[in-house]
Amino acid sequence: MSTAPAVPSTALVTGASSGLGTEFAAQLAARGHDLVLVARSRDRLEEVAAELARVHGVKTHVVVQDLARPDAGRQVARELADRGIRVDLLVNNAGFGTGGRFEEIGPERDHDLLMVNVVALVDLTHALLPGMLERGTGAVLNVGSTAGYQPSPYLSVYSASKTFVLNFSMALREEVRGRGVRVTALCPGPVETRFFEVLGTRDAAVAGSFTTPEPVVRAALAALDRNRAYVTPGLGNALMAHLTPRRPRTLVARVGERICRKVLKTAPRPAAPAPQSLTG
Repeated sequence: MSTAPAVPSTALVTGASSGLGTEFAAQLAARGHDLVLVARSRDRLEEVAAELARVHGVKTHVVVQDLARPDAGRQVARELADRGIRVDLLVNNAGFGTGGRFEEIGPERDHDLLMVNVVALVDLTHALLPGMLERGTGAVLNVGSTAGYQPSPYLSVYSASKTFVLNFSMALREEVRGRGVRVTALCPGPVETRFFEVLGTRDAAVAGSFTTPEPVVRAALAALDRNRAYVTPGLGNALMAHLTPRRPRTLVARVGERICRKVLKTAPRPAAPAPQSLTG
């Protein structure tokens, strides 16, 4: 039986139209949280929102927003203010990846990746964290990746964006310690979502075995409940995260190049805009 914590009462989930985002929405609704679902796909968001409202009896709100836009965070915050919605739990889940040789990846793709994976995450945290601190309660859950634990050649921008997510989350957690707000980073290994389909190769799952969204989200929410700094679900992923040497950095990067080299065999050179509701 799921139990609903006293707070937070309303959760905002980015990238809620598929993958981990949809699973976060489902498990939070099962806990009794009202929801704000954010993504670009209105039809899919409204479908998810209607189903969760029907099954769990929670209030659901849909905010359609392209998180690659420079003003995305401000637009979402303005929409929340206009509707009088107070957010107590921010789940920064939206993200996508690029893979291949850096010079062969379209610069607009990596730009959009950074806007979604990094800039929108920070902007939304700027918009919603002050209210949580003023009320003395709330939480931020940021979705990173095991790719963020070390440099990953041929996934260079993606892995760097996830390193940012982890370090930002850890630093912010210390800043708000003792002020009623929890901050947790989720760093999963490969998850069976459309992430690798959009990336164009499953070879980007260079370490760890695939799992499904349900246990990953369950582990993330349990870690948030326990006020853990970060969580890496799965024994193999956790061992890699905690036991892999981090220095000397040049050697780690060189080893990473050999491990990630197989990405080059299958990674395409995508041109179409990538979905933002995927993480991995």
